[in-house]
Amino acid sequence: MTNYEKYLEAFVECFSVTTEQAIGLKYQDVKEWDSVGHMDLIATLEESFDIMMEMDDVIDFSSFEKGIEIIKKYGVDI
Repeated sequence: MTNYEKYLEAFVECFSVTTEQAIGLKYQDVKEWDSVGHMDLIATLEESFDIMMEMDDVIDFSSFEKGIEIIKKYGVDI
């Protein structure tokens, strides 16, 4: 499984959306992406990629696309 596929799968599993819905998703676009869902996503991504995000990045993680940008800062090639 590629890193992109792992990233996409985290959104699909955390927010119960299809892969098509996950791409382009923004914070609070679906009811599952609330503050609790956000932390679940962050924890899932940190575990999947063996990283620990800084709090500023956790706060800035506001969309599927922004998340890719943030994850890349931690040396993950997506």
